[in-house]
Amino acid sequence: MQSNIVTPIADTINYDEAEQQFINLLDLENLDSKLESQPELASIVDNAIAQAIENAFSGAASDDGAHLFLQRILYRINRLQLFWYDDLRHYTNERSPYLNKVRDTIETPWQEWELSHLDVEAIKQLDVKQALTERSACDLNPPLSEDSRYLREEMSEAGYRHVLAIGSFDGLVEGSRLSRIMGGAANEVHATLMRVLIEEYGNGRLSRKHSTYFAQMLEEFGMNTQPESYFELVPWEVLACANHNFLMTERKIYFLRYNGGLTYFEVAGPATYRNYLAAAQRLELSQAAMGYWELHIREDERHGQWMLTDVSLPLAQRYPDRAWELVLGYDQEKLMGDRAGVAIVRLAKQA
Repeated sequence: MQSNIVTPIADTINYDEAEQQFINLLDLENLDSKLESQPELASIVDNAIAQAIENAFSGAASDDGAHLFLQRILYRINRLQLFWYDDLRHYTNERSPYLNKVRDTIETPWQEWELSHLDVEAIKQLDVKQALTERSACDLNPPLSEDSRYLREEMSEAGYRHVLAIGSFDGLVEGSRLSRIMGGAANEVHATLMRVLIEEYGNGRLSRKHSTYFAQMLEEFGMNTQPESYFELVPWEVLACANHNFLMTERKIYFLRYNGGLTYFEVAGPATYRNYLAAAQRLELSQAAMGYWELHIREDERHGQWMLTDVSLPLAQRYPDRAWELVLGYDQEKLMGDRAGVAIVRLAKQA
């Protein structure tokens, strides 16, 4: 295979150039052995990552360009944990030590930065069952925010299409990360998680899989239904949510945090979907252009209850010394989800 790698010719950091260099590295045969003899092949990428980490996580001002670059690089590594029914050669470096090093280099300061936005010590002092129960009750039917009112009352059809494009990033592969925690011992918690996963996957029928309903919404507007088709539109805040969940499911030490986060996601989902459904109804769109929202409002209300009563609360009882991690996961998913929601509304307005 002919290499598309180029060596750096300037000291200025160009994130687009560095990302393209990284894409070339991903498919480079014998990547690690070649980097041993030619470390300069990765110098543009490595320098850009180091600078982006400094720009994104140090100082008072946050650099959105640096965040986007880092999250895109991290996602390109993490997505190798899923199978995309594409050319098998794209997975040649899925266990590359270099890619693992890049992932760890980004994840470590990023996760420290994310946790700095939460009072972890205060969370450790909470009554976990009370905290989860109260939070779930509040997030099930929250008061309408300014952004929620915008979606319901003002968003244009162009904005709606933009929301669908960004939403397709997750909607077309829905449930994929949940599947990664399903291996292991069987018990009641495991059985409930499997029920959630099975419903997300349409009980094994493609026509009933949730991603199929999302694809139907895209088809109604003549939009591309291939996963990641609108990757270029996805803001870093949304990518961060995906990468965070990859990390939570990749490391079993974070099992409690992941399930706390999934509890929030399922509990709060219907409130968000009602905003999108109201927008579609106001715009007088077809049933096919809004069916996914109706399905999720109905099913996620049930999933949220399952996650609270049959997963999170039993896990809190099973792991009393670490149960606070469930609340941490819940609060972190809410914080990151709210941040992503703000970014999506901002882009919908621009559309």
